[in-house]
Amino acid sequence: MYLEFEQMPKHARVWVYQADRKFTPEESAWISSRLESFCAQWNTHGAMMPTSFEIFFDQVIVMSVDESRLGASGCSIDSSVRTLKEIEDRFGVNLLDQGKVSYQVGADNLAVTSAFQIKSHIQEGMLTSETLILNPLVKTKEDLGKQWLIRAKDSWLNKYFSN
Repeated sequence: MYLEFEQMPKHARVWVYQADRKFTPEESAWISSRLESFCAQWNTHGAMMPTSFEIFFDQVIVMSVDESRLGASGCSIDSSVRTLKEIEDRFGVNLLDQGKVSYQVGADNLAVTSAFQIKSHIQEGMLTSETLILNPLVKTKEDLGKQWLIRAKDSWLNKYFSN
């Protein structure tokens, strides 16, 4: 059962999927429509779950499930991944590769790079210890507000900065 993202409880589980580029307005509209349809029927073993999604920075999809009554099963999570794969294929974006690092550039933009290239971005000054990076490992909606955008020096990237 689909709910607006704002209606999801703070303990709702989240999954973060970073695209390697911004979505166009047309792509965002199609993705929103597709994900709303998916969430409306997202279930675990035939039982409907309160679910939602939100698109942040025009390139990050956050899927959410309220597991307070019923946890998301492996099959239900697999079905969400299939839907994201459909989006990848339709628009030629990369959502499922976890080897990306996204960092904030300005108030409303993200830069995305390969984890293998992050050291050179730091050496070139494109990313500093104070740069906000996206933490894709957040587990709950509440974490999105507290731990989603963190300073690079407070992340695994700290090893690249002189202390």
